Amino acid sequence: MGQNFLKGKHLNVIQAPVALGQNVEGVDEGPEMLLSSGLVKQVEALGWKVDEVSEIDTHDLRWNSPAGHLPAHQSGLNIKFPEELGHACEDLACLAQKSNTNKAFTLTLGGDHSIAIGSIGGALLARPDLGVIWVDAHGDFNTPETSPSGNIHGMPLAFLAGLMKKYPLPSFAWLKNFLTPSQLVLIGIRSIDVEERTIMKSWGVHVFSMTEIDRHGIGEVMEQAKKILFQNGPRPLHLSYDIDAVDPHFAPSTGTKVRGGLNYREAHYIAEDLANTGALVGMDLVEINPRLGYLDPAQRQLRQGQDVNPTVEIGLELVLSALGKRIY
Repeated sequence: MGQNFLKGKHLNVIQAPVALGQNVEGVDEGPEMLLSSGLVKQVEALGWKVDEVSEIDTHDLRWNSPAGHLPAHQSGLNIKFPEELGHACEDLACLAQKSNTNKAFTLTLGGDHSIAIGSIGGALLARPDLGVIWVDAHGDFNTPETSPSGNIHGMPLAFLAGLMKKYPLPSFAWLKNFLTPSQLVLIGIRSIDVEERTIMKSWGVHVFSMTEIDRHGIGEVMEQAKKILFQNGPRPLHLSYDIDAVDPHFAPSTGTKVRGGLNYREAHYIAEDLANTGALVGMDLVEINPRLGYLDPAQRQLRQGQDVNPTVEIGLELVLSALGKRIY
């Protein structure tokens, strides 16, 4: 399935070290940590050719930048930094559209989950029928009326579903193609705001919460997810993976921890199973914050005298699983 969605084993890495979609310093350091941990070399060891490693301009999008001191609600709405984040996502969308048009696997390293507006929005410009698997502890369907914080990292699916078109947000005018309910599946959800839940049910999103995973097992949940996404035949797939979907026991370095998440094998099974479809054309890995400490000091590891961050390690492993790495 999906043999024509990629032109060989070519891959582009896009760094999107965006931090202003949320309010905890350090999440912009995730991409650099993943690359310095040997991501490119390990990807190439799986037989992929890394054509390009690029980075969007984020000089105004880190907490130690001038934008970190600007008025957050520039639009008059309960939405923080819409101008900076809209332009950054547009830059990312241009790179993602080009990569998808060239039929290369597109790997986007965040930063916070607001960057998915750009990575998926750009992919949709090249592949309008794209299916999206959103792995996250949270619903990410908030709008300015329902968001408790105004942080855009809690709103990317509202943008991608077209629910934000009614708001005066000119910096997101480039977003042209939108997801339909048949194109989106959420997995691992365990924290949804009350009003956000109403929006999600009204829109018709397919949600497999941790309750469904507990009841049916991750294997059956993935079979059901694929039936939804492939109900009209093969289509290219994009995996948007928020590391907070994984239980904080395994991935503690993230800013929005919620207990009771995916265990190590469940987390990998999702990536492995999607790779097996042959339809996976892109992946986001977001919300790794290397500055945040471990839940248990006993988890601290050293390699050649340097700290090994377990969240960075599992993030790297998830990317490799999505690219075809197998136990046997």
